[in-house]
Amino acid sequence: MKKKVLITGVAGFIGSHIAKKFLLEGFEVVGVDDLSTGKLSNVPEGLDFICVDLSLSTSFKEFPNDCSLILHLAGQSSGEISYDDPIADLQKNVVSTLNLINYGIDVNADKIIYASSMSVYGDVPDMPVKEFTLLNPLSAYGVGKLSTEGYLRVYQKVLPYVSLRMFNVYGPGQDLTNLRQGMVSIYLAQAIQSGKIVVKGNLERFRDFIYIDDVVKAWYNAAINPDIKNIEINVGTGIRTTISELLHNICYHFSGTTYMVQGSTPGDQVGIYADINLASRYLELNKFTTLSEGLFLFKEWAQKQETSNKKLK
Repeated sequence: MKKKVLITGVAGFIGSHIAKKFLLEGFEVVGVDDLSTGKLSNVPEGLDFICVDLSLSTSFKEFPNDCSLILHLAGQSSGEISYDDPIADLQKNVVSTLNLINYGIDVNADKIIYASSMSVYGDVPDMPVKEFTLLNPLSAYGVGKLSTEGYLRVYQKVLPYVSLRMFNVYGPGQDLTNLRQGMVSIYLAQAIQSGKIVVKGNLERFRDFIYIDDVVKAWYNAAINPDIKNIEINVGTGIRTTISELLHNICYHFSGTTYMVQGSTPGDQVGIYADINLASRYLELNKFTTLSEGLFLFKEWAQKQETSNKKLK
């Protein structure tokens, strides 16, 4: 029998894609979201949906007691926004996970998979960053992610964990209305709306952009393999891409689009890309969707969404 899976953040970009994968594979899925940023329309059909705030311990009274796997993607996901209200970020990302850890222990879950982030590293040398690198986050968001990883390690004997440190995820389903989270989606939305992209920070910064389908594969493999536990793993491509290269790619797909640099983002990393040795070994991440192909697929989806929205008006 397939195990019952609890997926938090199921109304969000990544969580909804992962839920679809588990449903497709025949798992029974319980999806959780408070809809503060996620959209009910993102929640896949065929799962049991619970709308609660995970930072409230009373919310767990509604949860089933037979979930074997917990996939935790809920939370505040922007380094920039974390500066607006660090306490709210703490509640959404750290307190909620502590509550979920307690739940996992109570129901004797096999393990919890956690959506960590490249932001735990902070500024690093211009080389692939390994999981055992010294961690020095630059934002309140990064501090929260690192703190949560620490709590997971504290409870690993009673609730095994996998922390997936995700790099810049992009692709169809990303929120194009949120211009403060998701570098690729921000630039793509501006290209569609006005043909003018405003860049916060210099063009020689660099990132590791990974397409959503590759991320879903990583999460699925981390969850179903019982031997993968009590470990932190980068989820990236290992490819160093400058912001300038990303913009040239977007402008290629959106003819006539221009860009300009204006200001910067507090707590922004100068550059980072992943060492993927552990991802290759444990998660079978060896082949990736190229940035050009991924942007094309994202563009196709986004333009269909734009056309559909215009018809509804």
